[in-house]
Amino acid sequence: MANPSPGNSITLRVEAPSSFTATSELAAAVGNAGAAVTALDVAESHHNTIVVDVTCNTTDDEHAKRVEAALNALDGVKVLHVSDRTFLMHLGGKLEVVPKVPLRNRDDLSRAYTPGVARVCMAIAEDPSAARNLTVKRNTVAVVTDGSAVLGLGNIGPAAALPVMEGKAALFKQFANVDAWPVCLDTQDTEEIIRTVKLLAPVFGGVNLEDIAAPRCFEIEARLRDELDIPVFHDDQHGTAIVTLAALVNALRVVGKKIEDVKIVVSGVGAAGSAIIQLLKAQGAQHIIAAGRSGAIHKGESYDDHHRTWIATNTNEEGFSGSLHDALAGADVFIGVSAPNILAEEHVASMADDAIVFAMANPTPEVDPVVASKHAAVVATGRSDFPNQINNVLAFPGLFRGLLDAGASDITPDMLVAAAEAIANRVADDELNASYIIPSIFDLQVTKDVAAAVAAAAHANSAAAEAVAAL
Repeated sequence: MANPSPGNSITLRVEAPSSFTATSELAAAVGNAGAAVTALDVAESHHNTIVVDVTCNTTDDEHAKRVEAALNALDGVKVLHVSDRTFLMHLGGKLEVVPKVPLRNRDDLSRAYTPGVARVCMAIAEDPSAARNLTVKRNTVAVVTDGSAVLGLGNIGPAAALPVMEGKAALFKQFANVDAWPVCLDTQDTEEIIRTVKLLAPVFGGVNLEDIAAPRCFEIEARLRDELDIPVFHDDQHGTAIVTLAALVNALRVVGKKIEDVKIVVSGVGAAGSAIIQLLKAQGAQHIIAAGRSGAIHKGESYDDHHRTWIATNTNEEGFSGSLHDALAGADVFIGVSAPNILAEEHVASMADDAIVFAMANPTPEVDPVVASKHAAVVATGRSDFPNQINNVLAFPGLFRGLLDAGASDITPDMLVAAAEAIANRVADDELNASYIIPSIFDLQVTKDVAAAVAAAAHANSAAAEAVAAL
C-alpha cells in the first residue's frame, strides 16, 4: 500500500461530543484508518459539542472515504464536511498577473500607455533587439505543452495539463523570480506546434517545452532551437539529465568510484533516458547499457528513431542483447526513468558491491526504495517522502535565470554540465552521506549558484564564438 501523501491531504470538519478526550479519540480513529494526522483545530466549542477540523494525509480518494467512515463510526461523532486541500489550492488557478509599475494618476498612464508608449514601440521597431530590455521578454518564459505525456498520466490533452503547467510557472517565480506562463496547445501535430511557438516567440525570452511525448518532442526541440533566437529547453530531457548527473557525481563520491569506471544501466530510452545518457557520456561515462521494453539497446538491432540509433551506436560497447534484469548483474549504477515496479529485490542484490540505485519513475518508482536500500549503498527517487529526491526544480529555475541574465540565445552542453556541477557542489564534504547526495529543493542558494554557473558558461561560449569570428 502506498504511503499517505500531502498530495492527497483532506480536512474533515467533525462534530463530536464535548470532552477532554474528544480530539485524541478523533486522532486515534484517523490513525487506525491508516492516515497521517497533520493538524487538529477546534473551530467551534459549545456546551455539549465541539467542531474540530481534522487535517490528514491519505493515499487516494478511496482511502479518504474510509477515514470519513471511521470518524462517523465513533459514538456521537458526525462528519459535517470533507475538503480536498489539493483541489482548494487549485481553485481559480495558481497564477495571476500583477503590474510591476504603479498606475496612480494620468502622469503614470501617459508613460505606461498612450502617448508615451509609442516612443518605446518605435525604439523597438528601429532595433528589435531592444525588446529584450524594454518588454517582458527580458524575464518571461513560455511553458509549452501539448498534453501528450503529462507526469505519469499520459496523453490527457492541453486543458487537463494546465494545472501542471501552472505549477511549473509558479516554481519559476518562487525560486528564480522568472515570469513564466502556461501555453497549452490544442494540437499534437509537430508542424503546428513548431509554427505556433515561433509565432508566439516575440513575447518570450525563452521556451520551456514540457510533457510532450517522444519521439515528437525531439524534433520539436531541435527545430525550435535551430529556428528561434531564444533558448529552447525540454525539461523532461535536459532538466532530468542535469539533476541526475548532479546526484550521480555525489553518489559516486559516497561510494568512492569514478564515473569512467562504473557500469551504468539506464532503464527507459525516451526523452529523459536519452538526454541522461548523452550528458553522462559528456562527463566521461564509458560503460552504459540502456534498456527499453524489449531489452538492451545494441548495435545488432535496427531502430526506427534517431535517438535509439544514436544510443545503439554510442553505448553498450560489448553488444549485450539481454534483458534489463540480466544487464543489472554486476552493475554499479541503475538509473530508472521508465515504469513502476519493474525490479525486485533479487535484481538489486545482483548488482556490484556499493551499488547506486536511482529509481525515478513517478509516482511509483521502479523498485521499492526500502527494498533497494537493503542491498544498494545509495538510493534516490523522484519522490519527496524519501531521502535523495532527484527533482528538476533544482535545475530549471536557475538555468533560465542564468540564460535570461546572460541574454543567451541557445543552450549548450557546457551550460548543462555547469548547472549539474553547481547543484552537486551545494552538498559540502562534511554534509555528504548516503542519505544526502543532493541539496533540498528549498535551498534557495541552489538557484543562485546554478544561475551564476550557467551565465558564466554562456558568457564564455559567447567570448569563444567572438574570438573564432575575429580570426
